[in-house]
Amino acid sequence: MRISDVLRGKGPKVVTIRPDAAVRDLLQLLDSANIGAVVVSEDGATITGIVSERDIVRHLTDPSRLLDQPVSTIMTSQVHTCAPHATVDSLMRLMTEQRVRHVPVVADGRLAGLVSIGDVVKTRIGELEFEREQLENYIAQA
Repeated sequence: MRISDVLRGKGPKVVTIRPDAAVRDLLQLLDSANIGAVVVSEDGATITGIVSERDIVRHLTDPSRLLDQPVSTIMTSQVHTCAPHATVDSLMRLMTEQRVRHVPVVADGRLAGLVSIGDVVKTRIGELEFEREQLENYIAQA
């Protein structure tokens, strides 16, 4: 299965935040959208970074200063991305090897979606259920 198939099922909507937004605003966005990561972008199309709950936790040593800092001070700048034609298996390897839970999808140099580890697990479970049904049908016909 390809990443484009995953995006077709979940949709291309990606929540973004500007790098100059305050961490306080980031927290409100994560809460209101009920998500674990946000792509940092000046224009909603190019990727400046990504910021996740993990990034926030790593900077909680002084929470009083953290909330008013810009998102750019806590974001991950080196973002691992994938293309729509990449396979789910290759994305699983990337997520495992790089220890990331959210990977932006880039098509023609523009942000085209975001795939989470939950999306990957859901897709893989769907594939396994389909294979099981096919095997059961095969056995029942034999």
